[in-house]
Amino acid sequence: MESSTALHSVERRLTRGLSRAITDFGMIADGDRIMVCVSGGKDSYTMLHLLRDLSRRAPVRFELVVVNVDQGHPGYPADRLRTYMREEAYDFRMIEEDTYSIVTEKIPAGKTYCSLCSRLRRGILYRAARELGCTKIALGHHRDDILQTLLLNMFFAGQLSAMPPKLVSDEGHVVIRPLAYCAEEDIAAYAKAKMFPILPCDLCGSQDNLQRKIVGGMIDELERTHPGIKNVMFASLQNVRPSHLLDKELWRKLGLEAARDTEESGLLTTARLVRGVAAAAGAPSPSAFAESSPAYGDGG
Repeated sequence: MESSTALHSVERRLTRGLSRAITDFGMIADGDRIMVCVSGGKDSYTMLHLLRDLSRRAPVRFELVVVNVDQGHPGYPADRLRTYMREEAYDFRMIEEDTYSIVTEKIPAGKTYCSLCSRLRRGILYRAARELGCTKIALGHHRDDILQTLLLNMFFAGQLSAMPPKLVSDEGHVVIRPLAYCAEEDIAAYAKAKMFPILPCDLCGSQDNLQRKIVGGMIDELERTHPGIKNVMFASLQNVRPSHLLDKELWRKLGLEAARDTEESGLLTTARLVRGVAAAAGAPSPSAFAESSPAYGDGG
């Protein structure tokens, strides 16, 4: 990053986005013990760093337990992560589980490993959260991940859904995504400026044909040719018109007999929502949570 001023601007945008997501979806409560899942990538490092700063200023008390899963990938630089966590004085646990051999045994050559790998990792994390007495599990998914998931589900699953910012798993674990409003380009710039010790993921990174990468490239290309389109897409997730979808079960649940015109629907305009998305990323936040405690807001 070119200057401390540029870093400060990025940090403010990220902190505001994180604070607004936490507020909008009630992600953190007083007394929470949050398990922060750190893969060693830019997203989870950024989330961890921002959550620690937030914990020092927040109007509620919460603690962080940092967890990484060493899945047995050949050459995995676990010591690099251990050293960083020790130097930063985090409450850190590294869980060693050889899922690599399971994945490579079960998945045919040329196929993507991510689905099975993530399921195995999720089970490990849920067990760790239970053993560590954690009330929340924080994952580092951001705005771009959510947009990619929206299109992936439309294109390949025949489903209109994205990533929820907060969910309760079948096992009862509460999963939160504090970076839901944060842009990947800001996270990348921040991680580079902070010189986080990024760990490679050779298992996934070697698979260039991943559908998520393809869809992500499509969205990035649209953003290049139509600047601001990511904000418009993200605004659509906050401006849902159930009556204009073809889900007959949803119509029945809502007691709908016919759709209404936009003027009668009471929905916010796209322009207003896009301004709201931009505000979450950089403009002053009107959220009562942030305003009730300036220390919980923009971070400076």
